[in-house]
Amino acid sequence: MIKYIYFDVSGTLLHKPILFEKIQVILQKYSYNIGIKEIKTKHKLLSEVIKFPDRTDENFYKKFNSELLYLLGIIPSDDICKDLFESCTYLPWEKYEDTEYLKDVKLPLGIISNFNSTLKNKLDGFFGPIFKDIYVSEELGVSKPDELFYKKAIESCNLKPEEILYIGDSIKLDLEPAVSLGLRVLVIDRGGFYKTTENIIRSLYEIPDYLT
Repeated sequence: MIKYIYFDVSGTLLHKPILFEKIQVILQKYSYNIGIKEIKTKHKLLSEVIKFPDRTDENFYKKFNSELLYLLGIIPSDDICKDLFESCTYLPWEKYEDTEYLKDVKLPLGIISNFNSTLKNKLDGFFGPIFKDIYVSEELGVSKPDELFYKKAIESCNLKPEEILYIGDSIKLDLEPAVSLGLRVLVIDRGGFYKTTENIIRSLYEIPDYLT
């Protein structure tokens, strides 16, 4: 029986919905006509393997956008990387529509996220003070997929790992380390990126099927 639910944030609860359209517009400016689906897929794949710092900056995104362009078959130039940074960086966050489900959850909720100390205010602004515990990498000095991050959250609950459900959007950062510690884990895959169906849900409204 599940007694506590932890969530990841970026890609799980919050996202930047206009990001991919912005990328597409910049690519079109340089005469590259690439579909949104391909951009989303390559962006997702890159996000799985590249390590994000707690606080991103122009140097990080120059590297990230260069690697994304390579995946899209484009040789990066200073001009296109600069345009991508200026157009796509620090776009506003929005919550996913299916996060409305959280209002109906009767279990305690928490957060385990690679993020900086501004996260609590962001979450309060979108959801109100519904999260009992909020653990962010910048404050703990450890980040996912390091198992120590998860161990700290498990210890604070005073529950057995199998009594905790963790929901994220990454195989590498979320599923693998959490499963190795005995947590019950679901990966939210709204875009249909993963071909496997094990541990995969398409909407947060599916969560009740996994609480027993």
